[in-house]
Amino acid sequence: MDLKLAQELFENIEGSLYWKSNYRKSRIGKKAGVPHSKGYVQVTYKTQLYMEHRIVFLMHHGYVPKLIDHINGNKSDNQILNLREATLSQNALNAKISKKNTSGIKGVTWRECSKNWRVQISVNGKNKYIGTFKDIELAKECIEQARVKYHGEFVNHG
Repeated sequence: MDLKLAQELFENIEGSLYWKSNYRKSRIGKKAGVPHSKGYVQVTYKTQLYMEHRIVFLMHHGYVPKLIDHINGNKSDNQILNLREATLSQNALNAKISKKNTSGIKGVTWRECSKNWRVQISVNGKNKYIGTFKDIELAKECIEQARVKYHGEFVNHG
């Protein structure tokens, strides 16, 4: 979808799109998107599916990047202040804690052999060892400091 068409079809009100064209007169003023199974909002126009966040970004910036990150992690929150262009690795940095995580802290794992908490972080696609700690609170503090240092604006503690 190009910018001109998006502007003709939709009005963006706080990150939600509303129909404003004569595409289907019965829909004018009604919300355009419906929930997608993965948490996003999708819009259908002439049998083509579009993700609402991509249209909102297009309408505000005039282009659509390869990847758009939802800053707060809420895939249905498409307010422009919650959307930013990102690389695949930056988007991964902003991911929530894995369901497989057993420590409850991103980047902290229990090492049974040494009876310590191991702390490591991903930096430019490679794991960086931070250290091992007897105290989980100290491990948590260290990983959070490392995340701020290495992940910058894409920091997400879980």
